[in-house]
Amino acid sequence: MNAYFDNSATTALCNEAREAMLEAMDRFGNPSSLHQLGADAAKLLRQCRCTLGEALGERFLKDGQLIFTSSGTEATALALLGTARAKARRTAATILTTDSEHPSVENNLRLLEKEGFRVVRVPTKGGELDMATVMAHMNEQLFMVSMMLVNNETGARYPVEQVFAAAHAANPACLCHCDAVQGFLKVPFTFKSLGADLLTVSAHKIHGPKGVGALLVAERVLKTRAIVPVLAGGGQEFGLRSGTENTVGIAGFAAAAKRGAMRARTDMAHMAELSERLLAGLSASDIRVNRPAVAAPHIINITMPDLKSETVLHYLSARGFSISSGSACSSHAKGPSGVLLAFGLTPREADCSLRISLCPENTENEVDELLAALRDAVRELVHIRR
Repeated sequence: MNAYFDNSATTALCNEAREAMLEAMDRFGNPSSLHQLGADAAKLLRQCRCTLGEALGERFLKDGQLIFTSSGTEATALALLGTARAKARRTAATILTTDSEHPSVENNLRLLEKEGFRVVRVPTKGGELDMATVMAHMNEQLFMVSMMLVNNETGARYPVEQVFAAAHAANPACLCHCDAVQGFLKVPFTFKSLGADLLTVSAHKIHGPKGVGALLVAERVLKTRAIVPVLAGGGQEFGLRSGTENTVGIAGFAAAAKRGAMRARTDMAHMAELSERLLAGLSASDIRVNRPAVAAPHIINITMPDLKSETVLHYLSARGFSISSGSACSSHAKGPSGVLLAFGLTPREADCSLRISLCPENTENEVDELLAALRDAVRELVHIRR
């Protein structure tokens, strides 16, 4: 058995993305150059921008609305730092987020705290947003809301639409950023349906290449000049992200997004069926499922019965299964996952937890074999429990 269940860390490159990237390699001109090769590359870039925009529900993009970056992390940094530093004087200085955000959000917000912003982290115990805390901070002092659509460790699907609507009602100038990296093509949404002003996505989570991300920006943000670049350079990407565009990677991103958008309904249904099959099998075991009330279909977090996750990971890897103990971006961090502690797990329970993340290419047989391997792990690893 060789089964991959770590799709929230990264996904396999799809054939459509691979073919688009190979074709783009022949259009090697710099999109900023004025000769024909440059014009060809610029045309490809425009086509890719339109394709990705359509996958996000935006068919008619204005200049500057979709900015390509090197990653979802960079796109998020541009969204947070670029808006916070856009104006020297601020009448609002509160930023609302959750206590379970991805490090790309949390660590940038820590930087903004040092610059004088007040950051309020809303509790997410059990994977549910504390709406009382949210509503208590809906006032004219609210500068920004940054909230992920789907949690990358627990699969919790947060009600960002409700939060963003309340924020705009409390302060029409408030900017709402959504980290949609784990939600894009996994749960149904469009940019407008979320009510976001800024939205982050990443290619390698949707079977595109690593090293490409994008930030979608609402037209009103551009009109009010509420965002500035965080990198100084040649002024590419409409002046908001300097650096020669990675046209090969962008071509792969657009192809993967087009493929995913065409298959979205079928793929989501398939992952939901696999998820239910997995949950049913786990319910008959000693393995605890950390399942939020509202969750995306592709992420399931489990806690093994007093077995450290590292031990189980090595056991499963030897059996041909690739899963993880949490966010790959936090794999080098010391101590238990802050997301799982916020969920309500003890440090010991968090240290015994695993994340299973599905993709449309996973099969029922792979799920059944994984369940068997997990049951074997519980039985065979008893002797090394602490």
